[in-house]
Amino acid sequence: MGRQLQGIIGLSIAQITLGTLGYCILESGADSVSAVFYRCAIGGALLGMYCFGRGALSSLVQLPARTLALAGLSGALMVGNWVLFFEGIRLTSISVATIAFHVQPFFVILLGAYFFRERLRRVALLWISAALLGLVLATGVNLGASAVDGSYAIGLLCTLAAAVLYALVTIIAKGLEGLKSHQLTLVQCMVGCVLLAPVLPLGPLVVDADQWKWLLVIGAVHTGGVYMVLYDALPKLSTPLVAILLFLYPASAVIVDAVAYQYDIGMGKTIGLALIVVASLGVTFGWGEKRRPRLLL
Repeated sequence: MGRQLQGIIGLSIAQITLGTLGYCILESGADSVSAVFYRCAIGGALLGMYCFGRGALSSLVQLPARTLALAGLSGALMVGNWVLFFEGIRLTSISVATIAFHVQPFFVILLGAYFFRERLRRVALLWISAALLGLVLATGVNLGASAVDGSYAIGLLCTLAAAVLYALVTIIAKGLEGLKSHQLTLVQCMVGCVLLAPVLPLGPLVVDADQWKWLLVIGAVHTGGVYMVLYDALPKLSTPLVAILLFLYPASAVIVDAVAYQYDIGMGKTIGLALIVVASLGVTFGWGEKRRPRLLL
């Protein structure tokens, strides 16, 4: 089996598996803070063993203090992202929250323009506008309505806030030199345990057997297992191919939601998801940008 095919299979399995995360969150019956804590604790333990096996623990503690501080900050942001995203799933639906979260690449563009004074090209603004239109259609929000269901609106805002935090994590990660992906995720899980342990609503002695089953799946499969597969698959693939395969996640989540909870995605939401996908790929591939002619010397 070729290296690229191995990467395609690995990334596809990881993204399709992530599409079942929302189902496990809802079935666990756990609050968002508790679900994230056990995700960090269980997934972090597995990632710690993974890093130890790769000899990455010793190099982690030798990193500069600034790098570790930024990694810790990204951990706090990632934990906030997970809590808000899980809350978004609880208050809206798996489909709506997952689709809405996938506008985060456009927040990366906007935040990059704000923090680094990166130029916002007109075509990028057009793609962002298309994605926002897709978001409106996919979430079913009626802009002409006088009121929107309170809990639904809060869930949608939680999801968008989660996307902003994830965009900040992405920007920070770009500046972390010498820190590998599996090391960064381990730090993020460790930070999550430290931050959430003092405010944990659902202690280990309170979790019942059925909840442990779902929390173990979230931690061991959706965190430890999925991230290990991703670390192995991503280096084998080109950026454009990765950009396309990443959308197996929302597609899988929509299917899971439809099968498990009879959620009707509808034509409007389908068009909205398609707009977000096309806009994201347009930004990734630079569709519509003028390219300077290459001079043949």
